[in-house]
Amino acid sequence: MTGNGHVNEWASRVAVVTGGGSGIGKAIALRLARAGAQVIAGDLRFDPAAEQPLVAARVRMVPVDVRKEADIEQLMAVSDNLGGLDLLVNSAGIVLVRQIPDVSEAEWDACLDTNLKGAFLASKHAIPRLKNRGGGSIINIASNAGLLPRAHDPVYSTSKAALIALTQCLALSHSPDRIRANAICPGPVQDTRIIDREIELAADPEDLRQRIIGASPLCRAFGRMVTPEEIAESVVFLASDAAQLITGTSLAIDGGKSLGVPPSTTSGR
Repeated sequence: MTGNGHVNEWASRVAVVTGGGSGIGKAIALRLARAGAQVIAGDLRFDPAAEQPLVAARVRMVPVDVRKEADIEQLMAVSDNLGGLDLLVNSAGIVLVRQIPDVSEAEWDACLDTNLKGAFLASKHAIPRLKNRGGGSIINIASNAGLLPRAHDPVYSTSKAALIALTQCLALSHSPDRIRANAICPGPVQDTRIIDREIELAADPEDLRQRIIGASPLCRAFGRMVTPEEIAESVVFLASDAAQLITGTSLAIDGGKSLGVPPSTTSGR
């Protein structure tokens, strides 16, 4: 029961979160655990700094390479020991900033396999388990780069656009099973490996930080990036009973970056 006497819908639910060792995935795992779910976080590696809050929240941590089906099978088997699976969040992902002529086959494979194949494999093994529970939810963490192509990271954009398409196909194909599939498309999210690394390597880190913020009209207006916790809140909503008839959507949480060219702060054009 919750404090207002209502039954906590999360109390009996089991969730698997890939990429749960840092950034967005970690925030999602912690938020779901706080809601009352039993959470299994899979990641290629868990940073020591990330482990303490996950352990404190009783999140089960499982080493997994989402590109390998055997690893995915072992990850999903943990949910069997907890009685089933109600939610899969595919958050594992990597970035690739390079033009197509300069991309090696190995780099293409690494990006597409992590961002797309990983979600395919996890969904493949989650769907029978979700059906056994009478339905459930799959949430894919895509990107605003999947909503509109970006010139500086075309392979990453391709992988995220394909992930949105996969989300829609899952939603359409498995609606008779009461399985919902939705995508969340973040924009610039602070406190993530991708953004932190990019800023760290910049010649002028603060200048790059401000340029990233300035590329999204609402981020510019509020003077900040999106937080991982904001993405996590949207996951809780989309996987909740309140969103029971929401499926196949792509929710942009990007400060308006995917809307188009932001207005100038000087000319208003």
